[in-house]
Amino acid sequence: MSDSQLTLDDLCINTIRTLAMDAVQKANSGHPGAPMGLAPAAYVLWTKHLTHNPKNSAWPDRDRFVLSGGHGSSLLYSLLHLTGYGLTIEDLQNFRQWESKTPGHPEYGHTNGVEVTTGPLGQGIANAVGMALAERHMAATYNTDENTIVDHRTYVMCGDGDLMEGVSLEAISMAGHLGLGKLTCLYDDNEITIEGGTDIAFTEDVAARFEACGWNAIRIDGNSHTAIDAAITEAKSQDEKPTVILMRTTIAFGSPNKGGTSGAHGAPLGEEEIRLTKENLGWPYTEPFFVPEEAKAVFGACIPKGEAAEEEWQTRFNAYAKAHPKRTNQWVDGISGFLAFGWEKDIPTFTPEDGKIATRSASGKVLNAIAPNLPSLIGGSADLAPSNNTYMNCSHPLQNGAFDGRNIRFGVREHAMGAVMNGMFVHGGVRPFGATFLVFADYMRPAIRVASLMKLPIIYVFTHDSIAVGEDGPTHQPVEHVASLRSIPGLTVLRPGCASETADAWRLALKITDGPTALILSRQGLPVSDRSQAEGSVSSGAYILKDTKETPDAILIASGSEVHITLEAAEKLAEKGIQARVVSMPSWELFEKNLQNYKEWVLLPEVKTRVAVEAGISMGWDKYVGDKGAVISMEDFGASAPGNILLEKFGFTSDNIVEKTLALIETNKA
Repeated sequence: MSDSQLTLDDLCINTIRTLAMDAVQKANSGHPGAPMGLAPAAYVLWTKHLTHNPKNSAWPDRDRFVLSGGHGSSLLYSLLHLTGYGLTIEDLQNFRQWESKTPGHPEYGHTNGVEVTTGPLGQGIANAVGMALAERHMAATYNTDENTIVDHRTYVMCGDGDLMEGVSLEAISMAGHLGLGKLTCLYDDNEITIEGGTDIAFTEDVAARFEACGWNAIRIDGNSHTAIDAAITEAKSQDEKPTVILMRTTIAFGSPNKGGTSGAHGAPLGEEEIRLTKENLGWPYTEPFFVPEEAKAVFGACIPKGEAAEEEWQTRFNAYAKAHPKRTNQWVDGISGFLAFGWEKDIPTFTPEDGKIATRSASGKVLNAIAPNLPSLIGGSADLAPSNNTYMNCSHPLQNGAFDGRNIRFGVREHAMGAVMNGMFVHGGVRPFGATFLVFADYMRPAIRVASLMKLPIIYVFTHDSIAVGEDGPTHQPVEHVASLRSIPGLTVLRPGCASETADAWRLALKITDGPTALILSRQGLPVSDRSQAEGSVSSGAYILKDTKETPDAILIASGSEVHITLEAAEKLAEKGIQARVVSMPSWELFEKNLQNYKEWVLLPEVKTRVAVEAGISMGWDKYVGDKGAVISMEDFGASAPGNILLEKFGFTSDNIVEKTLALIETNKA
């Protein structure tokens, strides 16, 4: 086919295909197949349906686009280059190279126009559900009959691999239940996986799955741009249900030898195959990374079109601001992430006279003190709100028809909860939190990791934090989980030792803006520490809770529910003539951010006898106890019995701390 025989639509589609395959070939690394097969859908969506302004990728009322199969990133980068987001041909030529703007998988905050980091399959679908949910919540909260300032759609492209991951079903189910009608999923049904045809592992009726979850399903030929256009138009015609468009596509469309095969999934086509493919597509340009002028004009039209759309929205917003100044200020606070003035003014003060309070209960009191003063705070639990104490009494449940609610019923969907919250935050306007038992943090770990990678200030409320869970037994008693969370770069783990520290932990969590925070909270009641003589604070990560008059004989370090028994142990040691400093260490991450002189002031280098106490595995504590110290920890799973019995049997008592400390002092004297 000659250039003159190509329609303008075909020319534009093939421009995307050739840029994507050329980028992968130059890098000698990447996935050319999916971008080539998805090029028609990408072209139709981005030039004919997606409301976006390439000159302002942060415009709040833009449509959102998520490439869930992030391995097909050369497709997204080609679109960003062609439509005017600032990616140059040189950026495409540096695909997957050091310090390039075009990394192997799309990265939020790294490349202009990338809405969310994707790559771990299934995450992007759940992110898109979060974006669509945030849009519905913001629309219900702020729009009026006279003025609409939130009205946009969310599109996600996914493949077979996304749908095989369990998180996708969790998210699809949630979206259908909520009736997120402004969400459209374009499913790349190319029947190919890395190992071969999808039929070797994936033979379900995908349309039936979506329909069973409350979605509309549309089947089309994904190689036909007219069919794609009609399907997206149909999806936009209703807002009652989310829509999946099942597009039967051909991986590496146009490649005469690799098209439709697994060989095109994750490897460059090769120079000769690229030549044959371009010839087969009727592409007359031999120069790689070539963009015909006619195609430039079509894609370039996205700029004036987007600027006009934003200008029209700005007119509406100005009218809204004039009519509703108070709501506008609240909306601006939410979009900017600003903590509203006075947000912490009602946080309660806890004292020893309050008696024993579980930190999960204290957290609930603090949350309900903050919530009325911070309208952007929204969240919920994975079907455990009564146990997690995460229901905000100032609002009602968020449901279909009541999207202005701030209490989200995530259901027993921990993984989707984590990924949905990521999508909600990157959408903008809300500050999400999610809760479950600490032992189930494992179910959402991939989403926590991606949140840390994106530096999103998500808040996780993890309760029932140790073997003190009790009778439910070892399946529900976290042992390795705190250490596991501490190992994630960028995640701040806070394990407060009492109600007073819990209040400070919430203050800190909401002020942290460069990464997520995990609050690790107890089921059992704990005495409120007397911090009147403390030196330092929770914000320092570790501080001196109880000190000695002279240089201590030993330093006892603890976090969470083990702090109070460590204080008891220090009193008993004092009766034996041993002076012990007690250090509460709720957060390793915050402690490590201090200057060295503060760290040495808290953990005196000259004091070698150190005992750390934590009802979890000891991994990592050696850094703080040194080679002459000891850790009282859990190195096995728990058991089924009342929590207080378990703590005694596994050695989490003041008497055991005293015994270990005295023995260590004698050992270090030898």
